[in-house]
Amino acid sequence: MPRITRRRALTIAASAVTTTAVTPVPTAAAADAMTAGRPRTPRLNPVLRCDLLTQVTPRHNWLVTAVAIRYAAPIDTRGGVIPPSAFHVTATVGRQTAARTVTRVYTNSAAEVDERADPGRPGDHLIIELDLRDANARASGATDPLPLDRAYAVRQVADVTARGSGPVLAAHPFAIRNDGVRTPVVDGFGAGSFTDSTGFGLDFRFHQPAGYLRRPGAGTRYPLVVTLHGGGEVADNNMTQLTANRIAVAFAEPQRQYKNPAFVLAPQIPLPRPMEGPDGTDWTDAKVQRALVELIDAVTAEYPVDADRLYLVGLSSGARGILHLLPQQPRRYAAAVATAGWGDPSAMERITHIPLWADHSVDDPVVPYKDGRFGKPGTWTLMNALENAGAKVTRGEWGNDLPQEQFEAHSRALLRRARRTGSHVLFTSYPAGTTPVNPHGSWAQTYENDVVIDWLFEQSR
Repeated sequence: MPRITRRRALTIAASAVTTTAVTPVPTAAAADAMTAGRPRTPRLNPVLRCDLLTQVTPRHNWLVTAVAIRYAAPIDTRGGVIPPSAFHVTATVGRQTAARTVTRVYTNSAAEVDERADPGRPGDHLIIELDLRDANARASGATDPLPLDRAYAVRQVADVTARGSGPVLAAHPFAIRNDGVRTPVVDGFGAGSFTDSTGFGLDFRFHQPAGYLRRPGAGTRYPLVVTLHGGGEVADNNMTQLTANRIAVAFAEPQRQYKNPAFVLAPQIPLPRPMEGPDGTDWTDAKVQRALVELIDAVTAEYPVDADRLYLVGLSSGARGILHLLPQQPRRYAAAVATAGWGDPSAMERITHIPLWADHSVDDPVVPYKDGRFGKPGTWTLMNALENAGAKVTRGEWGNDLPQEQFEAHSRALLRRARRTGSHVLFTSYPAGTTPVNPHGSWAQTYENDVVIDWLFEQSR
């Protein structure tokens, strides 16, 4: 492990959502229906806060999925259904204001989406779910997050009533503006920065398992998953390596952390400084890779990382970084997942012993699947090189647009075949025309695939 010098700095700040002070908006709520011809005095239920709820999706990146309004008092509709037409929502994105489509409205006890078919429970929050297909649903632009504070306006245009009773929230003329933005899981990553022994810096996000946070001195050691983003996430925002795709978020999801508690490290390559030139914008560039290796060294020295369960995961240029780094440190990493990558076929002989699951779309227009155009020998070529060097490669091909259950069934069958033959290298190909949105996005289902992630955590050096 390289010696940590005084020139190296490792700093991690706890993540926090920056919010704006809330101005309560008066919303009338009738306590009960009129009885005996005499209306009862209405009880005011002021709005305390309004937040956008966002989500990192497998195929459409970072989207605003709902609005959560918190009221001063609980709202009980007594099981009644709130019609989506009771609320109008508009979003101002890129100076253009347009309506969002409301799909479901329900009460809840927290500012979170309820995934159940019959959602909602009595509580002080009103959740307004929005259609992900809306053209203005995005939460980020080409690279950077969009400025979404106060970008959404919500108007209640019809009374919300309780089953068998009168209104519990009355329509009103005021538009409620969102105070902040919440992104579950992403918000749990701390933000950090690292300066290597030469003065080159990498920003990063870092997720710490709940067990470690509760008992940091307990002596338990955890796996470390290092996720390498693609070329489109080279930036100075220390955010889009989490929100442009689910490569890091998938490993920090509560269900996954319950099953496989682990540290998750998501570094970000910075934009080049003026006059620096293009060097330094790819995981294979010498100064970037040196800083990455030193950052991993620093994290494993600072935290209780299980040195036998260090994993690399990457897509596009991140997969290229993996296939470049593994041959340089062939005894360090327990396993890797590389999606839509390319590399040097002559280096594959040094990594025949490393468990690797790779996948790639046959019609990828950015990173060729096999033929090495533009100096990019793709995954097919590299798998052949591994096979020629003595590794057993188990191959499978199926549509990247299959329902998740079918997709995982194919993955499970491929893994069974690999185990029968003693193979620890698996290669999934996706036929032309089956990868949604963009054929380069081979990762459309990779990090939603429990078979692949379960396999990864089973590996130990």
